[in-house]
Amino acid sequence: MKKGIAYGVGVGPGDPELMTLRACRLIRENDVIAVPGKVAKDAVAYRIASGAVPEIADKELVSIYMPMVRDRDLIAKAHREAADLIEKYLDEGKNVVYITLGDSTIYCTFSYIQHLLEADGYDTELVPGITSFCAAAAALNIPLTEWNEPLHVIPALHNTEVGSLKWPGNYVLMKSASKMRGVKEMLSRTDLDVQAVENCSMETEKKYRSLEEIPDDAGYFSLIIAKEKTK
Repeated sequence: MKKGIAYGVGVGPGDPELMTLRACRLIRENDVIAVPGKVAKDAVAYRIASGAVPEIADKELVSIYMPMVRDRDLIAKAHREAADLIEKYLDEGKNVVYITLGDSTIYCTFSYIQHLLEADGYDTELVPGITSFCAAAAALNIPLTEWNEPLHVIPALHNTEVGSLKWPGNYVLMKSASKMRGVKEMLSRTDLDVQAVENCSMETEKKYRSLEEIPDDAGYFSLIIAKEKTK
């Protein structure tokens, strides 16, 4: 029997209208949908996808639990368990569509599972989605880059020292929420123009037009854009 393919499918930042036609088609055409979270129908990615593809409710939903911890051994164990679960369906010749927030190539949980699946001899395919930082820039009505400006995407959770912003150009600071106070302190020592979006493209979206406006307790889906000031 021919083995199935595991698809990592980005569903965009929050608004179902920002899902790609290809993402919608793959969900419609395949019967097994893997969803990151303890309960598939409670996951943000599922709620986004269901807004564009109501038929997802009739699919076989597979919950993929990914613990939000720093313990690398525990994380590796969860990745292995997820890969083993997906492989059971692939061995039956079924494709598995793993839906994920934003884009499937940017800090995506599927990446870790993908490495394991490929090492085990399974085929995978990545389907891009609109990234959170592109959506956030659009929400703020600002360009991310112009002319010859570089763009740096930083996981702020692991980078709260001003030295992390040593390169010329503009910055996207992802995964900022849990270290927001430290991130703000780091940014206060720069000459960058700072704005942020919380819950981008969702009903609860909030925009912050300055560093001072960003609350220390900003929600998990918060993203900062820090740009060089126009001279």
